[in-house]
Amino acid sequence: MATRVLVPSGVLGLGFDAQALARGVAMGPDIICIDGGSTDSGPFSLGTGTSKYSRAATKAEWRQLMVARAALGVPLVIGSCGTCGTDSTVEWMLKITRELAAELGQTIKIATVLSSQPGDRLQKALAAGRITPLQPAPEISPASLAACVNVVALAGAEQISQALETGADIVLAGRTTDTATVAALPLMRGDHAGAVWHGAKIAECGALCSTNPISGVIVVDFDDSGFTVQPMAADARCTPHSVSAHMLYENSDPFILYEPGGHLDVTAATYEALDDCRVRVTGSRWVPSDRYTVKLEGARIGGYQTTIMAVLRDAHYVANARAWVDKLHSFVSAEIDKSMGLGAEDYDLEFRLIGIDATLGAIETKRAVPTEVGVLGIITAGDQETASEIGKLINPFVLHYPLTADEELPTFAFPYSPAQSERGALYEFALNHVLELASPMDAFDIRVQVI
Repeated sequence: MATRVLVPSGVLGLGFDAQALARGVAMGPDIICIDGGSTDSGPFSLGTGTSKYSRAATKAEWRQLMVARAALGVPLVIGSCGTCGTDSTVEWMLKITRELAAELGQTIKIATVLSSQPGDRLQKALAAGRITPLQPAPEISPASLAACVNVVALAGAEQISQALETGADIVLAGRTTDTATVAALPLMRGDHAGAVWHGAKIAECGALCSTNPISGVIVVDFDDSGFTVQPMAADARCTPHSVSAHMLYENSDPFILYEPGGHLDVTAATYEALDDCRVRVTGSRWVPSDRYTVKLEGARIGGYQTTIMAVLRDAHYVANARAWVDKLHSFVSAEIDKSMGLGAEDYDLEFRLIGIDATLGAIETKRAVPTEVGVLGIITAGDQETASEIGKLINPFVLHYPLTADEELPTFAFPYSPAQSERGALYEFALNHVLELASPMDAFDIRVQVI
């Protein structure tokens, strides 16, 4: 049975072309699917169980999708609610949905898929040898696992399919693979498994597989032998190149993609331009696995941070910024030891030169001298009080420290006051492992309600 999937954007909160969405709705899709999360911005969202995206933007875009869903009478599915897909961000998305249902006068059946993993479940799995590392992965132990403040398992198509089987109008899923929401319904309806997983990979980021990636909206048609993808924006096109290239997006192998329960192999896939906008893909293959595993993501507190920033504009100091920072670092380290009794093992102090090599550090190759240089000091310690105390201690030296002993005392610029800012807890990713399950639902919970 052919299945048409409408994907409005690569992620909720990023925006999409309203006219393109209207064109997609007019094509009568069988389901609307969108992703809600990412690890692109680091571990903070997972560590805190909060969304990185604006609530106002999320609600405004979700309103449009709820209106479109009601007009079509088809399911609306979002995966990885609230960036990280913890139970708390599923609840955050549920509250937004409740508000909109009341404002729009809609009565809807909602299924939530919960992905957060309780500590006792993980400890038992670790003891039983059911948690294994990917590459690369940190060493884990019962103690390091217990130190994680949030752990989620990435749901696959099976968990989304079970939520859809409840007859839900809207599915709000915790952490999922990027492809799971798109793949679920076509697989339920018997479309070609290789085509489904391949098309889901191409569709995961919306119009990123087209010549106008910011337009957002695409439609994918699945059938018994392949899939066809087309963008909905008037000025967007899909080409064999733009479609095939997306297999490399966030994937180290351009031909193989691993998912819970197996892997996709596109080695023999062919890409055909049907016209100026549409691309047809056939030849993809799904290879089932003899084990069902789901990826785990975990975050833990790695310390507490304070930052301090100054701006150098004096040409002498700009030209010698690296030498100045190296000398400053040695001096203030000695001051921290003398005044606070802290050794190098008790804290970390890093200076980054904004405008010179703040991103690449020692491997930066472009060394042109700018007009000014921002000096960002990042202090990490075991508690916020210590990090903040170090920030206060080094403050006058960041402002006034001379490059050489025979120079007049310089004064640099602080862009704000106070110059140091408390950043709070620093989170770090602590897991890159898979959890083996006897049944796909063993690590997930589905709850259904009508609002």
